[in-house]
Amino acid sequence: MGLILLAFGLVLIVEGLAYALAPSLIERMLEALRSLPDHARRLAGLLSVVSGFILLWGAYQVGF
Repeated sequence: MGLILLAFGLVLIVEGLAYALAPSLIERMLEALRSLPDHARRLAGLLSVVSGFILLWGAYQVGF
């Protein structure tokens, strides 16, 4: 449970920093995402989930 809370906290920090430091860049990124077809957005989301699981697994193996 602690690992999940740690990961969630890190996600919130990174997301918050992105919005705080570069809000106009976030706007442009969202517009670029709107122009992508659904299957490309779905694939990007799937790759993000798999990458996250790999990172969490690696951190668990190292002992974090």
